[in-house]
Amino acid sequence: MRVTSVQPTPNPQAFKFLTDRTLTREIRNYNSAKEAAGDLLATALFSLPGVQTLFFCENFVTVTFGGPAADWRTLKDRIVQMLETMHVEEPAAGAAPAASAADTDDVEMMRKINEVLDDRVRPALAGDGGGLEVLELRGKTLRIRYQGACGSCPSSIAGTLSAIQSLLQSEIDEELSVVSA
Repeated sequence: MRVTSVQPTPNPQAFKFLTDRTLTREIRNYNSAKEAAGDLLATALFSLPGVQTLFFCENFVTVTFGGPAADWRTLKDRIVQMLETMHVEEPAAGAAPAASAADTDDVEMMRKINEVLDDRVRPALAGDGGGLEVLELRGKTLRIRYQGACGSCPSSIAGTLSAIQSLLQSEIDEELSVVSA
């Protein structure tokens, strides 16, 4: 496998590593080495000083880093080396936390929400090295969790959240409110 590009994200503490091969067939998001148990590549990446979170999407991984141990230039080179030399396999069944089915009061509204998110929001977030998980819909309140670069990015908390809410209100239901977990 070859890393074709290392891209900054809107989050100054995260970079997106694009590869010329598929890393995963499903989105994987890890907030700790403990969560990544069973995923050899993720476990290896977490062993690098300063790595805080990992977000795997089809052909990229977004690495969020920080703390006193994080020397970004050294870390970037080590991540590229690790991605290019490790054999990438899907984690063993049950090893990674499964994407939870969102709790919902309204299955049809949830279908419409996910359709809008899949078509208009998730691709844009993935372009910036992030993602979005729907946690639940209770009444008219949608609870979401940002993933990857979006998880700790200041613009996700305010601007992006407001934009998502406005989009869903105009496309689905003007009473919907969106909150971040």
